[in-house]
Amino acid sequence: MSYEKVAQAKTGIVIGTKQTLKAMKQGQVKSVVIADDAAKHITSQVRKLAEELGILAIQVDSMKRLGEACGIDVGTATVAIKK
Repeated sequence: MSYEKVAQAKTGIVIGTKQTLKAMKQGQVKSVVIADDAAKHITSQVRKLAEELGILAIQVDSMKRLGEACGIDVGTATVAIKK
């Protein structure tokens, strides 16, 4: 479900943890997708900020599949879906 949501929103997404955090702080994000197999020290900042800001955080199992859903050839730990 979440991979499909990312694939459908390709033009309205932010890929990567640094860019996701930046967009979240700027109030541009309605939800974030976080890969379970990503390093926890990387994704913990996104989880914490999402909770603080009341942003929906969706879990998926694979960085590789999340990257593929974004149309990139590498995995990604986080993706933000813009408002």
